[in-house]
Amino acid sequence: MTTATNESTARGLLYDVASATTTRPALIVFHVPGSQYQIHLRAEGSISAQVGKRIAGVICASARRVDQTAKGGCFVEPVMGRPRRIQGSVIAHDAAANTITVNCAGSAAVDGVGLPVVCKLTDARQKPDQFPLGTIVGFDVLDGATFTQR
Repeated sequence: MTTATNESTARGLLYDVASATTTRPALIVFHVPGSQYQIHLRAEGSISAQVGKRIAGVICASARRVDQTAKGGCFVEPVMGRPRRIQGSVIAHDAAANTITVNCAGSAAVDGVGLPVVCKLTDARQKPDQFPLGTIVGFDVLDGATFTQR
């Protein structure tokens, strides 16, 4: 396993908490300071942070299919809402969990860290070791990205 705890920890602000409705689960809105990102994520476990205060935890998403890209920056689309597309640099991988960790907001650094997202590979033809550290990758995100507070 090459994923270090600090590499996978996303740091930001708890912008809002949205209660569950009949059409969607309860969500948190994670804001990356220094950016306009307001990412909607399903909370795994309890959230003890207060709205407007700093929060740290792990963002997990399932990647439809990961592709290496030759050019482009680091981003999450859309800027506001649930993540649908992610592009960034591979900073860690875990073969046992079949995940890669992608820094997808390099320009919006908080405490020297961008926005790491632990991405589960769902295409059976892909393995984490196919994506060396530093490789720029892009992928569509399946519905249900989560946040687990640390």
